[in-house]
Amino acid sequence: MPWERVKNTVLLTATSPQLERDALQYACRLLQEGSLVAIPTETVYGLGADALNPKAVERIFQVKGRPADNPLIVHVGSLEQVETLAAEIPGRAVRLARHFWPGPLTLVLPKLDRVPDITTAGLSSVAIRMPAHPLALKLIDVSGLSIAAPSANLSGRPSPTRAEHVLEDLAGRIEAVLDGGPCPVGVESTVLSLLAEPPVLLRPGGVTLEQLEAALEERIIDGTAPLDHGEISKPLSPGMKYRHYATEAPLYLVEGQGERQLKQMLGLCEGFQVQGRKVGLLVTDETVPFFPRLLVESLGSRNNPPAAAAQLFQALRRLDARGAEVIIAEGLEDRDLGRAVMNRLRKAAVEIIKS
Repeated sequence: MPWERVKNTVLLTATSPQLERDALQYACRLLQEGSLVAIPTETVYGLGADALNPKAVERIFQVKGRPADNPLIVHVGSLEQVETLAAEIPGRAVRLARHFWPGPLTLVLPKLDRVPDITTAGLSSVAIRMPAHPLALKLIDVSGLSIAAPSANLSGRPSPTRAEHVLEDLAGRIEAVLDGGPCPVGVESTVLSLLAEPPVLLRPGGVTLEQLEAALEERIIDGTAPLDHGEISKPLSPGMKYRHYATEAPLYLVEGQGERQLKQMLGLCEGFQVQGRKVGLLVTDETVPFFPRLLVESLGSRNNPPAAAAQLFQALRRLDARGAEVIIAEGLEDRDLGRAVMNRLRKAAVEIIKS
């Protein structure tokens, strides 16, 4: 099949049933051979490799420039497949999986010895989830593999939510990209550790803390990492220790609400303009009118956090592409899915300003 190639990376399109079958078979063969394939999920595109093949997993770290102590998430297609990876599956895990899988929830469980140490960054636990994207699930089924798949970008960059974002970062570095269209959730999965009681939230994501507590009918500890990354020696989850989601332009996050927040943003904007710097704004629809004739990307209404999550990484990449020299981002309310958006913005920011 003569698929398009970008710097020798094959772009696998699945725009018809026959093309989908061919694309899945091609991607399946690559993964079984130990190659890397970027795959679509409902959250972001993942850089996939056979999770049980240490050499293939090692290439993930090499291609991304990912620190070796940053564990990977393993993607499965069934609860039965979890049994081949986890040494113990507590009742909570079964309950949560039945409630949220397939979906953007990752569970951290004790691992079996057959899971290579490189996949878990030397930890005795493994992070597992079942993605909700139909192509990802079909690929897992056809290949018979458990697929390790961190975000398919260069380490530290905004995560990719479209196939073209993957190619921007990794064309020529990986064998193929399976194009499944835009990712509807737009931020990575929630990571919940079930290694102790009560469970601990390690990363906010597409399933909210409130939803998890409602499903379990118990309190969950919010273990979201502090911004002082030096406090974390061995992260249990991706995204806990290192700076992520960074734009080429330095990003300043203005937290708070209402008039004070807006005044702080206007003041920052004026100051950077006086310096002659091209300012990019990452704001909600309600704030757009206050910055006429400027470089603006909207996250949608501040009352619609899911829309903000879906737009976040693409908007950050667009601001870079449009030549922003500095970015001012409007903080959202830190609850529900807004918690996940704020987590990403805080990790992307060079400075956080509390209004």
